[in-house]
Amino acid sequence: MLNSSLLARLGLTVAIVAYHFGYTNCRGEHSAVDFNRDIRPILSENCFACHGPDAETREADLRLDQEESALEDRGGYAAVVAGDVSLSELVRRIESDDKDEQMPPPEMKKHITDDQVVLLKRWITEGAVWSPAWSYVPPKWWEPPATKATNWKQNWIDQFVLARLEEENLSPSPEADAVTLIRRLSFDLTGLPPTPEVVDTFMADPSDEAYERLVDEFLASPHFGERMAIKWLDLVRFADSVGYHGDQGHNIWPYRDYVIHAFNENMPFDQFTREQLAGDLLPNNDVDQLIASGYNRLLQTSHEGGLQLKEYRAIYLADRVRNVSQVWMGATMGCCQCHDHKYDPYTAQDFYAMGAFFADIDDEWHLRNESGEVGNTDPTVRKPEKEVLSVYQREEIAELEKLLTKLDSEKESKQIAKLREQRDNLANITSPTMITESTEPRVVRVLARGDWQDESGETVTAAVPKFLGDISRVNRRANRLDLSNWLTDPENGVGGLTARVMVNRYWALMFGEGLARVLDDFGGQGEPPSHPELLDNLAVEYIESGWDTKHLMKLIALSSAYRQSSMADEKLRTRDPLNRLLARQNRFRLPAEMVRDTTLAVSGLLVDKLGGRSVKPAQPAHYYKNLNFPEREYEPDTGAEQWRRGVYMHWQRTFLHPMLKALDAPTREECTANRPRSNTALAALVLLNDPNSVEAARALAARILTDEVAHTDNERIQRAFRLAVSQQPDVRQRQILVDLLSDSRSYFATNSADRKKLLEVGSSLTGKELPEAELAAWTTVSRAVLNMSETTTRN
Repeated sequence: MLNSSLLARLGLTVAIVAYHFGYTNCRGEHSAVDFNRDIRPILSENCFACHGPDAETREADLRLDQEESALEDRGGYAAVVAGDVSLSELVRRIESDDKDEQMPPPEMKKHITDDQVVLLKRWITEGAVWSPAWSYVPPKWWEPPATKATNWKQNWIDQFVLARLEEENLSPSPEADAVTLIRRLSFDLTGLPPTPEVVDTFMADPSDEAYERLVDEFLASPHFGERMAIKWLDLVRFADSVGYHGDQGHNIWPYRDYVIHAFNENMPFDQFTREQLAGDLLPNNDVDQLIASGYNRLLQTSHEGGLQLKEYRAIYLADRVRNVSQVWMGATMGCCQCHDHKYDPYTAQDFYAMGAFFADIDDEWHLRNESGEVGNTDPTVRKPEKEVLSVYQREEIAELEKLLTKLDSEKESKQIAKLREQRDNLANITSPTMITESTEPRVVRVLARGDWQDESGETVTAAVPKFLGDISRVNRRANRLDLSNWLTDPENGVGGLTARVMVNRYWALMFGEGLARVLDDFGGQGEPPSHPELLDNLAVEYIESGWDTKHLMKLIALSSAYRQSSMADEKLRTRDPLNRLLARQNRFRLPAEMVRDTTLAVSGLLVDKLGGRSVKPAQPAHYYKNLNFPEREYEPDTGAEQWRRGVYMHWQRTFLHPMLKALDAPTREECTANRPRSNTALAALVLLNDPNSVEAARALAARILTDEVAHTDNERIQRAFRLAVSQQPDVRQRQILVDLLSDSRSYFATNSADRKKLLEVGSSLTGKELPEAELAAWTTVSRAVLNMSETTTRN
């Protein structure tokens, strides 16, 4: 099975080919060539490795990423001569048949296509106009373009989309039908399917005003934070285990509650950044800010006895630099661990200077544990830790206090005593969680080729990449708080660049793809945005709104572009296969956690509770048999906790829950900005046979068998469809399920052993009072309904 990194590389290759294939289809032959959109990707993919930023591997002292070097007179010739293809050595070398002159050299296994050569020639003919790398230019506000059509615009987002479509002689798709639209919105903003009652209300009044009320309702839902947390936890590689060696558990779940709560409370993103990177350095910090500082402890760690302290010191530094640069900067600084970046302006010195910001983190107690005894516990101890009540535990206690103040001490003494006992019990259920504490900063050196044993490199102090500015302080060392402020300051830092990275991800959450498709690489190996001015405006809007995430999500949700149908005819699919022009919406399978949530919600099993420890649903026996130090058995939850939302599932890095793994959830060893979407038999088998899926099917069967208004087979099939996909089955679908029900009744009437085996899956008692054969038959029908593409697809 292809791993996610290979899938990502294959996806990038396909994207580059499709992007340039789509140039002539989508842009038209006479559109001006744009350097960032059309030329830089060709040069970056084929030329920058030898003629780019890395001085160590640069050939002929030629940099094709810099205009001055490319146009420089090299003794009677130049790589590029603006306006004259015949004198441009770049083109001559690309078209040469001489293997000693040919570029790229045959041994590089790179190939510039004929279409790309045509683009390069057109660009030179048009004057070889260079542009600075788009992602390092601060975003600015662009006046929304005028459009011929005037009846499609809901807000300025639509003006950019429509103007581009009109340029290509295309029209936007019609608005999606009301059912598709409400399901899309519900999944995108809450991660759950809408209830039949919510659907009915919207169907009765699908006006723009009703739609906006629905957007506000979903944004105000506590499920919004749970849905947004899935994306953020992927980015920061949140997991419940250490990753390396024995992959022991560690204490960090209160951090997840902090993230969910922050999104629900619409915490400004700049504050969200400061509290995670430097919550321990904030003046008068509170418990939530200390919990937030656990971000710095989320990396993979080793608790093996006899490990080398300096080796893991280097490994941890590199991990932190990779993550902070990908999450906030959309940068692949990890490439600089051993050498200067081959495609972007980052240097090895930048890498280690960035790492020096984290050199004060007190995170070496477990590395100095020479015996290894403490490390071989599950969960392991990772000092410093703090005993805390999570934000939702404290809110629950506050609610009880509020109730107590309203009760009459004389008339309701028994209830008061009960509530006090409940409050006191909750207050005593504290949990340890990893936090950040600052200590004397360690010495950081540039490691030649990343070799931790080579101490000959120069010593560096904490600093941001040189080409992006300077935040050095006169009387003190720059620290993590300075870094977090720089990341979100649009005037004296790179706040504009950070905003552009984040709004691109919000767009991807609402469309399935970002305006720039590679969500964690805005550099030379990424892909320029399809609508750069739109992306700039979204970034500016985000900053000027006070980093208001809900405001931005609402803006996107209200646009006509978002509301389009995802259906496309053959002509549109051929013209724009990747939907870069946004002439339609996208449809895709739900993320793994949301597949689980949908199944539980439809079945009626979902336990709707905010926050709390990680939960362990059933998984195959002995799945952990190869985990050692210590040896352990997975102990699934047997109470109501097992039916909580997927965002709360236990995340074991080396042995991820099989259901999550089959549906492309990441192990969270590294930052994951965009999950791959595979289509395999494993996913279908999980949806059919995973114990949680089978149990949910039985619960759905019981739900429709005991429904007060569904009494006939047809009515019950219609009810199951309404719960699962918010609409009625068509004639063909109904007949298939009627036939399946009939066959299942016949089978289970005479096969009591299989009937019992099916109904014994799971610990829920739901439906156990119903006739076994009938329940088993409807469970089979429910398995089919829950496994339909419509159930698990966001259209």
